[in-house]
Amino acid sequence: MATQRRVHEKPVVFRQATVRGSLRLRPSTVVAIRQRRVEKGDALGAGELAGLLAMKRTPELIPHCHPIPLTGSRVTLSIQRSGVRVEAVAEALWRTGVEMEALVGATIALLTVWDMVKYLEKDERGQYPITRLGPVQVLRKIKRAGKAP
Repeated sequence: MATQRRVHEKPVVFRQATVRGSLRLRPSTVVAIRQRRVEKGDALGAGELAGLLAMKRTPELIPHCHPIPLTGSRVTLSIQRSGVRVEAVAEALWRTGVEMEALVGATIALLTVWDMVKYLEKDERGQYPITRLGPVQVLRKIKRAGKAP
């Protein structure tokens, strides 16, 4: 088994992670989001803000994550034919990676949208037969000595 260096032993380098994910929704819910008819308000705007806030709180949510001073973050939600897509990017000049921050940001953004539209997604029994979270995946990780590209 390979041994890992302790975080404090690693050099400070530029790190970036990009995550993409999706939330499958009913076609009628997609229309409601597009037409800004969601009762709780702007689902995409709320999701983006929640994702950004979640990135900063990742070490509070995941026990073994180290606090990372993010130097950049972005969460972008877009409407697709079958639901909502998210792209989350986290950046830092630090000793350890930022993929968990990007994953948490992307997932919380999508969960926020789900929470705002769940009344449109439930069937007559209160279930979610169409709604699906995922896949959520790390598209790219960058680790480079020096400054951001």
